[in-house]
Amino acid sequence: LALLGIDADPIRSREHILLSNIFDDSWKAGRDLDIGNLIREIQTPPFDRIGVIGLENFYPQTDRFQLAMSLNNLLASPGFSSWMEGEPLDIQKMLYSADGKPRFSILSIAHLSDSERMFFVTIFLNEVLSWMRAQSGTSSLRAILYMDEVFGYFPPTANPPSKTPMLTLLKQARAFGLGIVLATQNPVDLDYKGLSNAGTWFLGRLQTERDKARVLDGLEGASAAAGHAFNRRQMEVILSGLGSRVFLLNNVHEDQPVVFQTRWSLSYLRGPLSREQIQLLMRDKQQKGMPAPAPAATPAAGGNSSTTRPVLPPEVSEFFIPPPSQLGTGEKLVYRPALLGQAMLHFTHAKANLDLWRKLYVLAPASDATPDTIWQELSPVIDQDPPLQEKPLAGALFHELPGFLMQAKAFASLAKDLKDVLYQQQRIALWSCENPKGLSKPEESESDFRQRLVQGLREGRDLQVEKLRVKYASKLSTLQEKIRKAEYKVETEKAQASQQSMQTYLNIGQSILGALLGRKMASSSNLGKAASSIRSASRAAKEKADVGHAQESVEVLKQQLADLEAEFQQELTASTESAQPQNLQLEEISVAPKKTELTIQRVAIVWTPWRMSAQGMIEPIT
Repeated sequence: LALLGIDADPIRSREHILLSNIFDDSWKAGRDLDIGNLIREIQTPPFDRIGVIGLENFYPQTDRFQLAMSLNNLLASPGFSSWMEGEPLDIQKMLYSADGKPRFSILSIAHLSDSERMFFVTIFLNEVLSWMRAQSGTSSLRAILYMDEVFGYFPPTANPPSKTPMLTLLKQARAFGLGIVLATQNPVDLDYKGLSNAGTWFLGRLQTERDKARVLDGLEGASAAAGHAFNRRQMEVILSGLGSRVFLLNNVHEDQPVVFQTRWSLSYLRGPLSREQIQLLMRDKQQKGMPAPAPAATPAAGGNSSTTRPVLPPEVSEFFIPPPSQLGTGEKLVYRPALLGQAMLHFTHAKANLDLWRKLYVLAPASDATPDTIWQELSPVIDQDPPLQEKPLAGALFHELPGFLMQAKAFASLAKDLKDVLYQQQRIALWSCENPKGLSKPEESESDFRQRLVQGLREGRDLQVEKLRVKYASKLSTLQEKIRKAEYKVETEKAQASQQSMQTYLNIGQSILGALLGRKMASSSNLGKAASSIRSASRAAKEKADVGHAQESVEVLKQQLADLEAEFQQELTASTESAQPQNLQLEEISVAPKKTELTIQRVAIVWTPWRMSAQGMIEPIT
């Protein structure tokens, strides 16, 4: 609706309410709803009232047709086709690679229009929110979502679609280990509720009084929420005095803010990347990760398709898969035969506490097949009931059916062969780890298992780091205090040595003058002065020696402090290295189903939809 320029208010927008009711009805009925079906249901909804008001009074048919046309025109526009291509918006894959290693994913929306940017950001934030709620709670950081230039997506007064998920993330994400980092040049453009939910602030020079006031209000709210005192006057003075490349760090968990200066950095970037530059940077990755090509169109054998539906024995069940999309002009629907197998498998593993029953459906093409090869080309096994109809669509053509499938006795042999194939191929992969001790859950991938183990290690690491800090804090504090006292003693000894040296020089000078100016060189007075000078020189030498000893004590203490800090850092590094996913040694455990409890519940013929073009080319309908 945002792309259509419609204000999608959940309470006042009848377009929003109509679509919400269509989605709700489809969800409750267990129906898949693609864009084509959505357009049709806008014109003819599967209900006749909304709330207590009739549908025609709430949203007349002519107005609904205009909405359907607008949505159709949007889909038909050339610029919208790119939205239907590319990688799926899978947050788990954006955050972690297949082997569980963290990864960076950079999303650029600079080339989009304002409405398209809002469209994408809203969808992306809701996907992040859904991913977040699927995670377990944790006190350790799991991932970081960083958004630059957040202006317009989280305003203080307006209510764009992106605002609600962003505010929810700021309020709840920390409980799931998701950190949110937002950057903007003008704090006045951000909602105050979001500002008060930010616990850590990096503040640079603010140009306007409005920005200062908004920042101070947000800081005061965040401090109050954390139960800390806030000195508004002091903070205002600090913000007013920030210079170039000087920032204020305010953490609500610390006692006072910290002013720091960033280091110089040199960047060779030319500026924001253009679409062509992004394509050039991603070319190698796109070539490696290109999706498999769709099945190629093949010529239809004229003699193999006819309007006559094959007649089957009463004991043979047959079903029809409806076409997922409409046929184009001049195209015809062709049904091709396949075999549908329905099985129930039982997986058990005592060590993993695994006791799982799984219902599976397999689909195998039956065109030109023989009984010995029909199960060799199984389609991807599915766990949910496939869409099946008991009658074909009118006017459809039917491909020729292999002769052996028209005999009821063949299906017992096919069921036995399918049982053997499923027993050989179906496995549940479990992952075991010795250090730390752990076993994956059923249906848990290797990447998810690694992340679960790593998250546990990180939580243990954080506790260990805190214990290390407590353990070394007193030792470091004691050594630092000893160093302070030793340095003070050095200064004291230096002062005493200097004073004693000066006294020695005075005594020696007095002795020399007395000897030169006195009447008798060897008088008792001159001899006493000389002796006093010698004693004073001896004391001066001793004071200098004391200074040297004190300085040696300082150096010894500093070396002890450096050794202690190195020991602390070594233990800290060791605890951090253990929490890396690539360091985990995993062993795969393959669990086979119990053959005695593997049952084939049904083998039936199912007709799959294909389209035939006016030129006679046939391809599957996807």
